Amino acid sequence: RRRPERATPAKKRVIIFSPHPDDDVISMGGTFLRLVDQGHEVHEAYQTSGNIAVHDYDALRYIEFMDEVSMLKDSQKKDLKKAAKFIQNKKPTQLDSAEVRKIKGMIRRGEARAGARFCGLEDKNIHFLDLPFYETGTTRKNALGKKDINIIKDLMKKVKPHQVFAAGDLADPHGTHRVCLNAIFESFKQLKSEKWMKDCWLWLYRGAWHEYPIHEIEMAVPLSPMELFKK
Repeated sequence: RRRPERATPAKKRVIIFSPHPDDDVISMGGTFLRLVDQGHEVHEAYQTSGNIAVHDYDALRYIEFMDEVSMLKDSQKKDLKKAAKFIQNKKPTQLDSAEVRKIKGMIRRGEARAGARFCGLEDKNIHFLDLPFYETGTTRKNALGKKDINIIKDLMKKVKPHQVFAAGDLADPHGTHRVCLNAIFESFKQLKSEKWMKDCWLWLYRGAWHEYPIHEIEMAVPLSPMELFKK
């Protein structure tokens, strides 16, 4: 019987790349759970901050909470007050300030970290890459740059994965998924001479915006009712 994956090594090093801090659990949460449960060394890499998806009222709620924490330094409190004032006076089409984007990114980090922990991942295996191309404050992003590629390459060289999972869902209306995938393709291209790359396989997953047609699926992971409930 032909299997889609190698039997050896039995315990693999794995990187799951997630364009935003939720694509992993939405699109391959069941596979994520299975990989951790089977004892593989799983690393989760969130490629962008995803800060534009956070509502202003959520950001303001966190700002007010942090402002009441007495351990904050005066400079940090000043930044929080500045961010809160910005949101309270924000015009409908106005782009977020750098302070507000940072706080919204922190909110998404917290959500992503909670999801990864729920899947059984250790904190040391959760990576926030914050690729620079994304940080424009608007849906229109910058072009992919050398810094973006190097961040991904550095993580891959550190982990030396046997498996890489990446979002192949190119129907994302803002184009972030496509740029994130191109960054991974380019990293593979530049790292192909590395010895460990000869045993590194790339799998694409979908789900958030566009499912794979059945005839295109090369590996399916069946889930039990309990696994589906956890997902």
